[in-house]
Amino acid sequence: MVNYKDLGLVNTREMFAKAVDGGYAIPAFNFNNMEQLQAIIKACAETKSPVILQVSSGARKYANQTLLRYMAEGAVEYAKELGWEHPQICLHLDHGDTFELCKSCVDFGFSSVMIDGSSLPYEENIALTKKVVEYAHQYDVTVEAELGVLAGVEDDVVAEESHYTKPEEVIDFATRTGCDSLAISIGTSHGAYKFKPEQCTRDPKTGKLVPPPLAFDVLEEVEKKLPGFPIVLHGSSSVPQEYVDIINSHGGNLPDAVGIPEDQLRKAAKSAVCKINIDSDSRLAFTAAVRKVLAEKPGEFDPRKYCGPARDEMVKLYKHKIIEVLGSDGKAE
Repeated sequence: MVNYKDLGLVNTREMFAKAVDGGYAIPAFNFNNMEQLQAIIKACAETKSPVILQVSSGARKYANQTLLRYMAEGAVEYAKELGWEHPQICLHLDHGDTFELCKSCVDFGFSSVMIDGSSLPYEENIALTKKVVEYAHQYDVTVEAELGVLAGVEDDVVAEESHYTKPEEVIDFATRTGCDSLAISIGTSHGAYKFKPEQCTRDPKTGKLVPPPLAFDVLEEVEKKLPGFPIVLHGSSSVPQEYVDIINSHGGNLPDAVGIPEDQLRKAAKSAVCKINIDSDSRLAFTAAVRKVLAEKPGEFDPRKYCGPARDEMVKLYKHKIIEVLGSDGKAE
């Protein structure tokens, strides 16, 4: 049993309470490798933003759970080296789908876990979430649950259709499960292809897809039912077109990739949404930089020479999200 507090990590309880009161959202950035982690910590240390390091079950298999634990501990020390005296860093399991996986993460030093029972019948979702909450809370680990289904693909999470969260269910669900935060579905979606072309309109000038707006009416109803309760948005990458264009112009093939407009995410961040998940955007930034280097220098074979620029591009992306979209800069001095 490894206690996250011994690793210098924090859970989400205090950071969420401050975010709800302050009208901003905490960045939840997924990472799979060292470069992503370095970029996240550098961006957050330079902006003094609290951060949630997210690990999916796929990332856990890819990177090894033991290495991840030490990487998270190292991230705290790296943040201090960069001058962030009191780093607020949470290590979070993203889309845990079984009690056993969540328990394993709690035991391995995660400070927060998500149990995603959204694909289950309502009562089964409640029972599974409650079981995880009861175990995690013994160790002061916070728990995120999900109500409503997001479409799209992210690692092992696949859903063809989305189902908006039903506001009339949220009080019963939160009360009976004891969860600390709730991920809801209001039209965001996983992956770089968040919407089918027929769901969008096209900008007549650029020919680019324009996605449908988020269901802020659902969010407002949830806020009324659960005032002050921490709400989470998954599938909230914006899929920056400059990265898509770089990838496509250097041998890639991402036709009609489209994400959530940043102005809508800014609006959500000012409400009860206090955690916004961003994964695909950093993958696109990384891939765009790598493709550009390898296209311009086809003889290059030193990973540092293309992973380094990719890391720098991700730092720029993360800082932009923190300052311009989420408003979390300066909230973890």
